Amino acid sequence: MEDRILMQGNHAVGEGGIQGGCQAYFGYPITPQNELTQYMAKRMVEEGRVFIQAESEIAAINMVFGASLVGARAMTTSSSPGISLKQEGISYMVGCELPGVIVNIQRGGPGLGNIAGAQSDYFQATRGGGHGDYYLIVLAPASVQEMYDLTREAFDLADKYRNPVIVLADGILGQMLEPVKIVKKNPMSNFSAKKDWILDGCKGRKPRMVRSLLMGEGALEEHNLKLGKKYERMRKSEVRVETDNLEDAEVALVGYGTSARICKEAMEIARQKGIKVGLVRPITLWPFPEKVIAENVDRLKAFLVIEMSLGQMVEDVRLATNGKCPVYFYGRAGGGIPEVDVIVERIEKILK
Repeated sequence: MEDRILMQGNHAVGEGGIQGGCQAYFGYPITPQNELTQYMAKRMVEEGRVFIQAESEIAAINMVFGASLVGARAMTTSSSPGISLKQEGISYMVGCELPGVIVNIQRGGPGLGNIAGAQSDYFQATRGGGHGDYYLIVLAPASVQEMYDLTREAFDLADKYRNPVIVLADGILGQMLEPVKIVKKNPMSNFSAKKDWILDGCKGRKPRMVRSLLMGEGALEEHNLKLGKKYERMRKSEVRVETDNLEDAEVALVGYGTSARICKEAMEIARQKGIKVGLVRPITLWPFPEKVIAENVDRLKAFLVIEMSLGQMVEDVRLATNGKCPVYFYGRAGGGIPEVDVIVERIEKILK
């Protein structure tokens, strides 16, 4: 059955978790994602599942660790400074190959910053964030519908690869109201396959061990090489990207999340002026859709990257072009929002 209802982005994330089979949610208050934790406090109880407001962000991620260890689908959410506090736990989860979903509704930083929407946690999300040598799948919604869809799907991806998955949104999307199509069916059918690695008591079988402390000669390197092969499978299979008007474009805008919405309007205004502009919207920030960038470097005159930061994703775009095409940047930091007319002016300046 499908329902289409008006939802706030934070609520859509929560419902996506419910419909994705989240069995245990552990949160801690922080603006601008508080409505999400509030929503889960009600919905998880209605569904007969576990909701705990932890005593801290550190406690919350370690509760996710424990719940995942015994086979439950588990989730935590926060905003930028809170996600920073979770990084050690996320690294431990990767080292132990434990699935889990982490949602970051980004706010301005660094430090305590402010409560405005921002995109300054790109490096943190796509470069692992914690200690060690690892990657997470990073999903970047650009609408309230995608807040629901990508959170729901994140649980499947986490289980598929036995690895945490991050949904990276921002305070603007979190507070936004849009119609959302909710697909209601038994989410437990999504992961009926038995997990043969969980710690659920021996019950007559051989004991199992899940750990990340590997002290034997070469043991940790061997484990990292094994994880590296998993990351390569992610690179090959999980890249997601939306493109628009690239076929005849002279300049391609590159933006994700809220910035991508702004880019779309700028593209439409530029097209009305007769300027051939296209759009690349990464949906997975890791693995990054470098192939679609590389395939267009010989034809385009330039890429213009738009971010709500001082410039982070722009580095991945430059790496993908390998110096074969100019890459320009326009960003606003600390909760600033890129302006459509400025983007159009930058495009016109590039093409002069």
